[in-house]
Amino acid sequence: MPAPDYPYPPGYYLALCEHAAEPPFESAHEQETYWGGPWGASDEVGVLRSVLMRRLRDEWSVVRDDCWDERCQALIDPAGRWYWADRARPDIARAQAEQQGLIDALTAAGVTVHFVEGYDEGHVRAIYTRDPLVTVAGGAILGRLAPTMRKGEELHVHRALGALGMPILRTIHGTGMLEGGSFAKLSPTVAAYSTSIRCNEEGARQLQETLAWLGIELIVVPMGGWSIHLDGHFSMVDVQTALIDPLGLPWWFGDRLRALGIETLICPPGEEWAINSLCLRPGRVIMNDTCPRARELLESRGIEVTAIPYDEIQKAGGGIHCSTMELRRDAA
Repeated sequence: MPAPDYPYPPGYYLALCEHAAEPPFESAHEQETYWGGPWGASDEVGVLRSVLMRRLRDEWSVVRDDCWDERCQALIDPAGRWYWADRARPDIARAQAEQQGLIDALTAAGVTVHFVEGYDEGHVRAIYTRDPLVTVAGGAILGRLAPTMRKGEELHVHRALGALGMPILRTIHGTGMLEGGSFAKLSPTVAAYSTSIRCNEEGARQLQETLAWLGIELIVVPMGGWSIHLDGHFSMVDVQTALIDPLGLPWWFGDRLRALGIETLICPPGEEWAINSLCLRPGRVIMNDTCPRARELLESRGIEVTAIPYDEIQKAGGGIHCSTMELRRDAA
């Protein structure tokens, strides 16, 4: 066709450039081509490739042994800025050694460990990098922490993700409160999120809206009492197997798990910290070494357990799962 003897309308050159909405953002093609590789995770048990952690420094030195509270059997800051579940002050050197042991175990398993940089003196619980975000296929959802002692941690996590080039799919805003310890991927298309004193309905609504774009159904699970996170009562340890504390979960959630084909193993009473473990690949987990009956239970079901000391760190209220956030995980 001969060229017209007049110019096309301004901007016509845009019509000559390729435009494409497909494949979607979270697809392997888009992630590999434009974001340096696949980010996030579609489940809790595929081969773990990288995690986010934050090194423990001396932030626990603020804990004082003259603040014992008989009501909760813990040391509590009168101003509400910290708590510690023991009569004795933290053994920081021991806790640092425990964290290094976790880092070493992850590295030995082929997991790359990235660290949050930046330090605010008042952030005494920033070692627990699970809480400020959620990761799903394609990237991260930056949460919003409820406790005033933790507000502002999100900024340092945001900078860490940006430095790595990880896509941030959403930032929880308004009055929403969302923490990663309350989120679990049950399958590539179904996830659970627990509401609690720390994680509210507005946070759940914003999370649900974002997951809907990815074709993921969100099951909202209310916690009872002062229980704050789902990962204190539920964890996936294999593709179709979970370790649970049934007394900390609504009865109907167990029914839903069974409907999804997930077998539930009941954690031995008194060893609930075993639930706060981290899956390295299908059927292999890292857990603390103070839960021998839970370890025996898992191993009897063919699940490999790497047990490490972590009880000093747990006195601040978080375990191995709380201390790590998956950044890349292969689909199981």
